[in-house]
Amino acid sequence: MLSIKKYAAIDIGSNAVRLLISNIIEQKGKPVQFKKNSLVRVPIRLGADVFVNNRISKENTQRLVDTMLAFKLLMKSHKVVKYKACATSAMRESTNGKQVVDLILKNSEISIDIIEGEEEAAIIAATDLNSFIDVSKTYLYVDVGGGSTEFTVIHEGNQIASRSFKIGTVRLLNDMVSKEAWQELEEWIKLNTKEYDKISVLGSGGNINKIFKISNKALGKPLTYFYLTSYYNLLQSYSYEERITELDLNQDRADVIIPAMRIYLSSMKWSGAKNIYVPKIGLADGIIKSIYFQTVSSNTQ
Repeated sequence: MLSIKKYAAIDIGSNAVRLLISNIIEQKGKPVQFKKNSLVRVPIRLGADVFVNNRISKENTQRLVDTMLAFKLLMKSHKVVKYKACATSAMRESTNGKQVVDLILKNSEISIDIIEGEEEAAIIAATDLNSFIDVSKTYLYVDVGGGSTEFTVIHEGNQIASRSFKIGTVRLLNDMVSKEAWQELEEWIKLNTKEYDKISVLGSGGNINKIFKISNKALGKPLTYFYLTSYYNLLQSYSYEERITELDLNQDRADVIIPAMRIYLSSMKWSGAKNIYVPKIGLADGIIKSIYFQTVSSNTQ
């Protein structure tokens, strides 16, 4: 007996807002399959408002309401049976985040959870990373966002330590990350990885996915620290406009990609990792899984 349902995840980040629609394929005697059906990304960049002015602007509030209305129609067209919407760093820190969430609920009937950094890290880390990792190895998982970056140390398939830091691409672009914040991150990484001889970084987020795509590497093969450093230097040798026209980057990617690479390279340097693997997962994937497993557990109770 085959059952296919559609679930949706809405990820309201500091740089972009995403709608992921996935097929949940259940077949008797086989493990459940999660298959991406559609992904829509809208670069609203709430962090540019919040990290500078502490609140979401009128213009971006309206853009967010319009986006949620569009997402609602897309979910209806796809016949999505369940969804979950999560907002992260920018919405968390904005003084009017609650009002914006209430306005969206009133206009689109989409209910949004504003989640803490630790919950965000837990959702991401629960994205079935085991299918991407070798349990005999040690990894530092780094998920770079616009407002924060989540770090998790994984040893022999187990999560050893996890923490969210307010170091993100939009924050770095606006020069809002202190020297102390970087030092704290460096100390945390070194402290939590020092006992492991060999460690690799697992990177997720739109920027590292883009870099991986550009590299033309086969899925499952890592990028080296040398490759990443070379590409980082190349990007810096181009102006913002040249990155769009000559390197074919979207305008909302062409600026944040440099601070994103700084975070990944720093993580590799401080953990002693020579390679970074890109499993192409993130918060939206984790949200889909959490909806499914919550549904399963409530059905068995």
